[in-house]
Amino acid sequence: MKRHLNTLFITLEGAWLAKDGATVDVRFEKQSRLRVPLHNLDGIVTFGWDIGMSPQLMQACAETGVSISFCSPHGKFIAAATGFSPGNVLLRRAQYRIADDLPAAVLVAREMIGAKIANSRTVLLRAARDHARETLETVCRRLACRAQDARACTDLDSLRGIEGDAAESYLSSLNLCLTNPDPAWRMAGRSRRPPLDRLNCLLSFLYAMLAHDCRSALEACGLDAAVGFLHRDRPGRPGMALDLMEEFRPMLADRLALSLINRCQLQPRDFTVEEGGAVSLKDDARKAVLIAWQERKQEEITHPFLGEKTTIGLLVHLQARLLARHLRGDTDAYPPFLWR
Repeated sequence: MKRHLNTLFITLEGAWLAKDGATVDVRFEKQSRLRVPLHNLDGIVTFGWDIGMSPQLMQACAETGVSISFCSPHGKFIAAATGFSPGNVLLRRAQYRIADDLPAAVLVAREMIGAKIANSRTVLLRAARDHARETLETVCRRLACRAQDARACTDLDSLRGIEGDAAESYLSSLNLCLTNPDPAWRMAGRSRRPPLDRLNCLLSFLYAMLAHDCRSALEACGLDAAVGFLHRDRPGRPGMALDLMEEFRPMLADRLALSLINRCQLQPRDFTVEEGGAVSLKDDARKAVLIAWQERKQEEITHPFLGEKTTIGLLVHLQARLLARHLRGDTDAYPPFLWR
């Protein structure tokens, strides 16, 4: 079983990462600021335009399976550095065949989307215990029906329609899950590139980190993160990573965003609002979110399908391996992650 390892997040503009023995040496203005053993890392993620890395460190990361992602200061994925894929070529060929066979692809994609809708419903049900109970329970009943529709879907276009309808109902209800009365936290629909309010900004940042983890998990078990079933091929887009992260968006990202706001761990002043309306996290707030993300991943949970205790951070790795088992023909269907 894979061990839960840490992710090294670099947010300091002007930082330079180098290999020093068996450690990552983070330098700024030619002075060492942090040293981290490579064997303790699962990935390195940089947030900035002026953050560099030595070729020797990239080689060491490729050889030890440490994934590297380069993101903009606001969390938009830019590029990744990976070594030779360790996976079985037969597994990847099976993935490509299913991706080209739309009726077969929808059988996997509908399980992922059905799980996403069901997990979104769980987020709202937990919030309904405290407030806005009647309204949220109405939305939950609608989501339960849409989850059943998704699992019975037979084509990708219909599945996208079901997912879009469920997402609209779910996202429009997130404001009811906020116990913080400050209107600055309210979200007026989903907005990206750029996010136009604080909650959208926070969600986009968390989704960027989730996408990194899903891409790493897929590559670690030999799958191609670029070839998805629901998210079709597009240059520069990790389609399969986006597919896999669907079932984890509500539990890992949305729930954490609501907790950070409701517990007042973030304040509206922690965001910068540009003249054009774009919203971004300030440096200190971004670090606070990264710490909360790491702490969340270290919490333990019992996997609903495997029945084993694991850390939340390893869930994406377990699901990637369950997906690989299905593609190899070891299981009749892909068992998605359903949050209880």
